Amino acid sequence: MSNLLYRIGKTAYDNPWRFIASWAVILGIVLAILGVNGIHTSSEMKIAGTESQKVLDKLAQELPAASGGQGSVVFTAPKGERLDTPERLKAISHAVKEVYSLDLVLNPADYADKAAAASADAQNTAAQQNEQASTSAELPPYGPLIVDGAPLGNTLISSDGSVALFQFQFTVQQTSVPDDVKAAVIDAVKVAEQGTGIVALPGETLSPKPPMGATEAIGIAVAAVVLFLTLGSVVAAGLPLLIAIVGVGIGVAGAYAFSKFITMTSITPVLALMIGLAVGIDYSLFIINRQRRIILDQGLSAREAASRAIGTAGSAVFFAGLTVVIALVGMLVIGIGFLSTMALVAAATVFISMLVALTLLPAVLGLVGERICSAKLREKSRSNASAHSHKTSSKWVNSVVKGRWAVIVGVVALLGVAAIPIARMDLGIPSSATANLDTTTRQSYDAIAGSFGEGFNAPLLIVAEPTDSAGAITPEMLGGLVQELQQLKNVSLATPMGVNETGKMAILNLIPQSGPTDKETKDLVKALRDPASAFAKKYGVTLGVTGFTAINIDMSAKLAEAFPLYVGVIVILSIIILLLVFRSVIVPIKATVGFLLSILATFGITTAVFQWGWLHSLFGFDTGGPLLSFLPILVTGILYGLAMDYQVFLVSSMRESYVHGHQGTDSVIDGYKQSSLVVVAAAVIMVSVFAGFIFGHDIMIKQIGFALAVGILIDSFLVRMTLVPAIMAIFGDKAWWLPKWLDRLLPNLDVEGDKLLADLKAREHSAV
Repeated sequence: MSNLLYRIGKTAYDNPWRFIASWAVILGIVLAILGVNGIHTSSEMKIAGTESQKVLDKLAQELPAASGGQGSVVFTAPKGERLDTPERLKAISHAVKEVYSLDLVLNPADYADKAAAASADAQNTAAQQNEQASTSAELPPYGPLIVDGAPLGNTLISSDGSVALFQFQFTVQQTSVPDDVKAAVIDAVKVAEQGTGIVALPGETLSPKPPMGATEAIGIAVAAVVLFLTLGSVVAAGLPLLIAIVGVGIGVAGAYAFSKFITMTSITPVLALMIGLAVGIDYSLFIINRQRRIILDQGLSAREAASRAIGTAGSAVFFAGLTVVIALVGMLVIGIGFLSTMALVAAATVFISMLVALTLLPAVLGLVGERICSAKLREKSRSNASAHSHKTSSKWVNSVVKGRWAVIVGVVALLGVAAIPIARMDLGIPSSATANLDTTTRQSYDAIAGSFGEGFNAPLLIVAEPTDSAGAITPEMLGGLVQELQQLKNVSLATPMGVNETGKMAILNLIPQSGPTDKETKDLVKALRDPASAFAKKYGVTLGVTGFTAINIDMSAKLAEAFPLYVGVIVILSIIILLLVFRSVIVPIKATVGFLLSILATFGITTAVFQWGWLHSLFGFDTGGPLLSFLPILVTGILYGLAMDYQVFLVSSMRESYVHGHQGTDSVIDGYKQSSLVVVAAAVIMVSVFAGFIFGHDIMIKQIGFALAVGILIDSFLVRMTLVPAIMAIFGDKAWWLPKWLDRLLPNLDVEGDKLLADLKAREHSAV
């Protein structure tokens, strides 16, 4: 591998424009395809096989119109005033009719005309029975909004008349509603505000969330500063940024270009951008740093140094990048569509960034030539042989090696304490309840919860089917079922929506008393689905539960169930890959244990911040809530790959030192000093890039950026830069032990480039 990369590096250095033109053509083709196909993203995060998705699929066959998602708008009156004045009722009525006239919005009147007579009779009978059953019960603090003597669509008004809730249904699933349709709904309801004092607040499902903002540029700016401080040259510092931007540009633009043919969430390209920038900058930094070291330490030309850097550091880059790709592609074993797409797009971007670093970078270095190191720096290096011996890293590693047992106990204890909150980690999809107080989605959520109850933010769609295949849903059966559901604990309201033409399926809308992410709502969904429940047996029906809230509950449960499987895959991959790279039994085990400590501490801290709300104001959000349901799997895969990057770069230097004659702790200290500065710089850059996404608008992007930034911070500084040298010092030369039978079986990947250096030395002798 090292010899092949050496030849590639030399060819690219000697023929820079050929390689630059090739990548320019690739970028041009990608942009051309993007221009033709356009950008197509979705918020769809469905998981095939879950109970809620099965119900949706069945509804799509039997009652397509009823399988759509739900939307809501809250109308509020000025403080101390009411909405049910003639002027305001007229404005609200006009807004509601405008919404019902839009494409993909279900108009109840049209639906009633198309429904079978049996369906209409069932709805009327059930509604009457439900009304009779509730006469003795306490009246709810709301009622239908009456306009011209009749209820206005599915609109409720609070008892004090200050808040009205308009709920409607789309003809497609919520995640498939185009943004232009959502915008049209918002425009329609905003008309009611003109000259009336009304404020229209669209609900969460209508509000687009910009995934990216200007704050991401902060991370790039910090990376530029760190690169300049590390490399000491504007030219050298600019190259990693340039290479990373090219790699990310091709990767992200390519994802958008093919988004017409794949279902891709809006988070997917953001994730690819986040990871691609980080690894692209780091990989180029490692190669440039190695080239400059070779020039300054060995006095070789920039051409030869660049070729050798691609052959040696480039080998580490190749295997580090391959590790990230494997970790991401490993998510496919979970079998969740939208997560697989995320993983594949991110993996493709990392792979492209790696190829760009190994081919385009040496070409650009060929244009830069000897200017990669200034004459002043070369002179300083010749006059001071210890110019590159960094006192800080030397003092640190000597202290760690000397007090290795105390260091190990201290780091493990610290990470263990940080991991404590993980025991109470709650997974879900962040809802409007956790949006910032100044957003319309949060104001809408609070208005609904305050006037109608938390449950109106968490509606459930119930599908009832006869247990007996020969049976049917009669109006009396539906009415009785509605009454039974109404009496259940934690149910605020149950209303029938209709029966299909064959009478084999009835649809009901159920409003819980608890909110979308509350445990009580999850328990209610579980109780409704229980085929052994009293009401299911009494009426001979099975109930399916779906809707936005149920989908989120099922998604979180499925992902939590898949997480241990994925961690197992990661652990096995880690041991195999590191066994091949380092030809050692101890190093892979140590690296894997260190990674597990990192990931547990990362999730513990993320739970404390985003779920418990610690330091929430510092990170730009007002209310804590559940962690993103796919965060553990996503962050574990990404952090594993990136953590192994640092493992490869740091420990390969120690192995290189050991192979070249250093024994015991000397190889640990020497290897650490050779690689620590560039690893620290790379970690700071990666943390900065990820941290730039913390201050964006989307809470999901915030959580991902925070977890990755904290994870890299912990893994690089506490585990790789502190725990690793301490453990390596304990084992000494035994750290490189490998059974002879296994040594014969494993291929020699030559990550350190020993074969390359031996071949070059042999060529030099033969030339003499």
